[in-house]
Amino acid sequence: MAKMSLEDLRKLRESTQQQIKKRETDGKTVQVIVGMGTCGIAAGAKDTLDAFVKALDEKGMGGDVIIRQTGCMGLCQNEPTVEIVMKDMPNIIYGRVDAKVAKQIVEKHILQKELLNEQILDRPAADILKK
Repeated sequence: MAKMSLEDLRKLRESTQQQIKKRETDGKTVQVIVGMGTCGIAAGAKDTLDAFVKALDEKGMGGDVIIRQTGCMGLCQNEPTVEIVMKDMPNIIYGRVDAKVAKQIVEKHILQKELLNEQILDRPAADILKK
């Protein structure tokens, strides 16, 4: 292995710190939960997960949002599925989330707090939502 310069070591440290920050859960108010059961993976959930990471990094939010994986959500016909959990917003499950929809979720739901109604599979009933 070649010797690393001090600058190379600093870059490596910064990169590692960013990766660690993404995995921490303290202080994060947004969760993106991607269904990664076999049905989800077969439908492209790995690409969906990667698209969320990329979109959040592009917006400078890579360390502010926790991205988790879960097993099958039971909505196999609508995979890949993604649940968004945010403070002051209802928990929403989106279906058929490809890279394009993942980017829209980041831009509209997470940043602007607007729902993507055409992609919603499940949300709490209107009578239990606070107005």
